[in-house]
Amino acid sequence: MRKIFIASLAIVMVSIFAASAQQDGGQEEVVTLTVDQAVDYALQNSRDLKSNDIDLAIKERSAKYSWNVFLPDITVSGTAARTTDIDSTLNQMNAMQGLAAINGGVPRMLEAEEKYHWALVGNINAQLNLSLAYIYSIRAAKAGYEGGKITWEQSQKQTIMNIKKLFYGLLLQQESLEIQRMSLENARQRAAQAQINFNNGRIPQLQFFNAQVTYENQRPEVETAERSFNQQLDTFAFLIGMPVGTKIELSGSIEPEYVNVTTEELLEKYGEKNLDLRALQNNIDILNMNLKALNLSSYTPALVLSYGYQPTGTWWSGDLDFADQGSLSITLAFNITNMLPWSANRQQAQDLKDNISKLNLTMETLTENQKVQVRKAVDTLNQAREQIDSMGRTVELAQRSYDMSVSSFNNGRMELLDVRDAQTQLNQAMLGQLNQKFNYISALMDLEYELNSDLSEYKE
Repeated sequence: MRKIFIASLAIVMVSIFAASAQQDGGQEEVVTLTVDQAVDYALQNSRDLKSNDIDLAIKERSAKYSWNVFLPDITVSGTAARTTDIDSTLNQMNAMQGLAAINGGVPRMLEAEEKYHWALVGNINAQLNLSLAYIYSIRAAKAGYEGGKITWEQSQKQTIMNIKKLFYGLLLQQESLEIQRMSLENARQRAAQAQINFNNGRIPQLQFFNAQVTYENQRPEVETAERSFNQQLDTFAFLIGMPVGTKIELSGSIEPEYVNVTTEELLEKYGEKNLDLRALQNNIDILNMNLKALNLSSYTPALVLSYGYQPTGTWWSGDLDFADQGSLSITLAFNITNMLPWSANRQQAQDLKDNISKLNLTMETLTENQKVQVRKAVDTLNQAREQIDSMGRTVELAQRSYDMSVSSFNNGRMELLDVRDAQTQLNQAMLGQLNQKFNYISALMDLEYELNSDLSEYKE
């Protein structure tokens, strides 16, 4: 009996532990995010931004070592060569030995041996090409790095703006869902009150049925809106780099911070800070440097320094002896063909000039478009603020009208249709004000991005 009791107790404990573990595992962790936290997470985990970091590192490395054009090309090689026929060389060497004997030397006649077939040859070659065009090539590489930093900054600020817009867009959708839920709860309460009024004989049965149908019709609409909102949250979590399936909860509200700005003042103060204009000007500068480098390579000589060292080792003296056959040369060269106006070099120079002209026209277009965008954003801010204030008053009136309608309905003095109309007007007023607040926030972000500036100094 004791063994059976212990076994039964063990089974019960395991079952309780498994159920507890299953319950704990079934609870999904919810991550609460503010707009700043969402932006920080995206900046740290965005794959696109990490790719941009790599692009910037490539340009930085290219600019850092752009001076390597002044490094000479150095090659080192070694060769072991075997000559098949050495008879003529042996005869020549033996003749020299005979001549040495006549002059009182000690003759040493050479016989054909394997080692006389071999020679060891070493080569060390160094060549350095110098041209005035290198100066602008180095400058162009450094300008390319500066352009890379501008592109990197653009991607960072574009990501920040997009994440913020998505966040506030989701807040708008969340607020809209809350209004729908509130309307559903109001419909439920009206249905409950209609049943009370019907039971007390205050309203006819048809009015009671209408209240019930209205409530039941709103339920699937709210459920559909909830599913859509949850799907949008999943997409947002994926976009900022969170693991798929992470449940997030938004913390914040759609409350704009008003600024007092004018188009003329903003353009005068911040017009030249626009990232698109800076990037385009950087491209123009790089093309100008490439054009100068091309002209210098065409109309100035190139200086070529070349040095070669070639030690050669043989055994003709009995031991391994080396002889130096090195050389040094200095060459000054002109490429006459590149000076001809119809040459490929000069055609490339003309193409660069035409591309520079095109970019200057694009610069003028961007400058004028910036004026349009800034004026549009400022107008949107002013209009949205007026609409927010106006709709605020409308919301107050609509709320009072709805409260009076509900009170009259509860007392049986008003039809359900009138209450529904009052509810619809209140919802429209609240959603309209929320939309205008979102428009104000979105327009302010567009304006700050267009001017590449923080406009907090203009906040009221």
